[in-house]
Amino acid sequence: MATVFVTAPKLAPAGAALLAQAGARVLYLSQPDSVEEVERIMATEPVDAVISRTVELPARAIESCPTLKVISKHGVGVSNIAVEAATRRGIPVYVTPGANAQSVAEMTLGLMFAAARRIGWMDAELHAGRWSRAQDGVELHGKTIALVGFGQIGQRVAGVCLALGMQVVAFDPALKDGKSPVEGARLLPSLADLLPLAEVLSLHVPLNKHTRNMIGEAEFARLPRGAILVNTARGEVVDEDALVAALRSGQLHAAGLDTMAVEPLPAGSALASLQNVVLTPHVGGSTPAALAAMATGAARNVLGWLQGRPADPSACVNPQVFN
Repeated sequence: MATVFVTAPKLAPAGAALLAQAGARVLYLSQPDSVEEVERIMATEPVDAVISRTVELPARAIESCPTLKVISKHGVGVSNIAVEAATRRGIPVYVTPGANAQSVAEMTLGLMFAAARRIGWMDAELHAGRWSRAQDGVELHGKTIALVGFGQIGQRVAGVCLALGMQVVAFDPALKDGKSPVEGARLLPSLADLLPLAEVLSLHVPLNKHTRNMIGEAEFARLPRGAILVNTARGEVVDEDALVAALRSGQLHAAGLDTMAVEPLPAGSALASLQNVVLTPHVGGSTPAALAAMATGAARNVLGWLQGRPADPSACVNPQVFN
């Protein structure tokens, strides 16, 4: 019987059912986000596979578990997984590409609209008994949205924005042929080319050494004054001090953020004090539909490996382990 460790207190029923059908023994965290419990379980239990959610899966946990054979992220961002440690042991790390793309794309659009029209601020004002009417909202029709990262999420956002009458430009170094996968959207060769056009700047990149703090003071200065930032990727992609300065100066009209550099958002964060920021607690991919898709994808990834039916190598972030 295989032992599968889910680094969260629960897994969506669709994924849990697949593990049960396979006869797996499933372990869960009792304390959300407890790295100490992750390490204890990995060091003391015969874990064959890990389904990694948001808590850190550190190198020492991977190295302490001699039975570990495969890891799958419940999602696509692996910045919380010590992938190099897994690679050293020949352990594949899979992701579930596309499973939450629709939900994240819809959250991106929701934050864009809310930031453009100050919906969150007006809602709070009316709930507090004040008839406060913001009439300085940005009409998005005719504006240019610039997408940094043009995978499944960015492409879905582009389709809706084109239908809204926006211009769409994108930069993604992975699309080397220069051909846009979305008719009507233009691919640009560099971030530097993209920024001056970005009346709305939307981020859709993973967190890695190339993208950490990729949007900072210099990049904000290149945006048209009064631009809007939307971030449903990773908070660490943005230099938050520079972001706060741009919001206070008016260089940015507003920002819609589903993710921050430190989560949960610390008490006293400058972001929470600004009226031109819309904040959500990193739930872009957390609709029931997306959670079910990620859970089933992750379960299939680990069961496929354990049963000798590996998932498509394109879903593995360290394919060198196959050599």
